[in-house]
Amino acid sequence: MLRIVLFSLLTSSVCVADTPQILWRAPQPTTLSDWVWGPGGKERAPVPPFQFLKESMGGTNPKVNVRDARGAQWSVKFGGEVHAEVFASRLLYATGYASEPTYLVEDGVIQGATGLRRAKPFIDKDGRFRDARFKLRDEKHQAYANEIKWSWIDNPFAGTRELNGLRILLMLASNWDTKDSRDGEGTNTGVFSIHGTGPDFYWYAMTDWGATFGSWGGFLHRNRWDSVAYERQTAHFIRGVKNGAIVWGFEGKHGEDISSGISADDVRWLLPYLSTISDEQLRAGLRASGATPAGVRRFSGAIRNRIDQLQRVAEADRR
Repeated sequence: MLRIVLFSLLTSSVCVADTPQILWRAPQPTTLSDWVWGPGGKERAPVPPFQFLKESMGGTNPKVNVRDARGAQWSVKFGGEVHAEVFASRLLYATGYASEPTYLVEDGVIQGATGLRRAKPFIDKDGRFRDARFKLRDEKHQAYANEIKWSWIDNPFAGTRELNGLRILLMLASNWDTKDSRDGEGTNTGVFSIHGTGPDFYWYAMTDWGATFGSWGGFLHRNRWDSVAYERQTAHFIRGVKNGAIVWGFEGKHGEDISSGISADDVRWLLPYLSTISDEQLRAGLRASGATPAGVRRFSGAIRNRIDQLQRVAEADRR
């Protein structure tokens, strides 16, 4: 049975079987380098040559597992979610939510990549590839705790500002693919088991950010990593306030569970972490994620516009 405990003012936490479980922890101020290299930093970036280990058939996008020159193992993804995932990892890191070391590798060679199925169109006969997302698989320090499941309506953090802050970020990023444990094996919510770097804890997370920075909406309207569509929908990010709750334009999987019941107080809690992100940092993160010059301009302007909308609704509530 879950038992709520007061962990600290800087961490939202509960305790199960004496192992703390958190959703958020106070981030350190980010630098330009953090936005270029993400939560893993430059020192953990993948180093060629890359050796093929196996093809992963899970999920909807082609993936292979590789080992790099330092012996680190990576999940390598191809396709339409690559750029969005890389940029989202930097946004999560800057705001205190769980993220994994994630990098864009624009081109390279995977040695020994044979017998491919879904990944075959993305890796040629010589092992060459372009535009791949490399996500570190560090089982020693950050492994998936598959025994713990959670949904947007059934979790230890319901009603907290930390959970509402995550919901705001999902909408800011236009993440329409918000499946949870109610969707079975297709869930995009998960938990990391963090160990070996201090006291062990479980870190609740939204684990898939590939369906972001495009259009939210139904099947025929949504997309991902589309700066024009993201910019166009920005005017509808916040529609108003009704009975103390913000009315959002967002539509997505379990959309009502994502958008309902968020107040200006929740926005004010998140804003100190969003408002410190500079335009220069946004542009650096977007370039590191593979955005074109036009995309950098549109994305950064639209993200700033959405943050400004959050600030206005927070200020209006004080009047």
